[in-house]
Amino acid sequence: MVIDYFRKVNKQNAFFFQLAQISSEFTISSITKYEIEVGAKPQDMAFWTGLYQNISIISFDEDIASETVVINNELKKKSKLIEFADMAIAATARIHNFELATLNTKHFNRIDNLRLINPS
Repeated sequence: MVIDYFRKVNKQNAFFFQLAQISSEFTISSITKYEIEVGAKPQDMAFWTGLYQNISIISFDEDIASETVVINNELKKKSKLIEFADMAIAATARIHNFELATLNTKHFNRIDNLRLINPS
């Protein structure tokens, strides 16, 4: 979702922009920060650093690690495993009782007890 905002030429068309009209409080997982920075070009880091100053970042901790294992086991039983990063992001949302804003409903819809916000 935040990557979509970065990529859009017209920021007003981005899902993140739409959510910012409703709420000014945003939180991301440290896993999301990792995903952003792995894909970011050096010249883009000023944008991301500025964004980080305006949002909360939740660190991956023991509780989130344990919840990630729970999600992994749930998905494994259904034969619907997804990438570790997505499971960890979902675990962060579940542990903190947050809604998860995402454009990737294909993966996150597989996870029970996860409240999703998406543009559709």
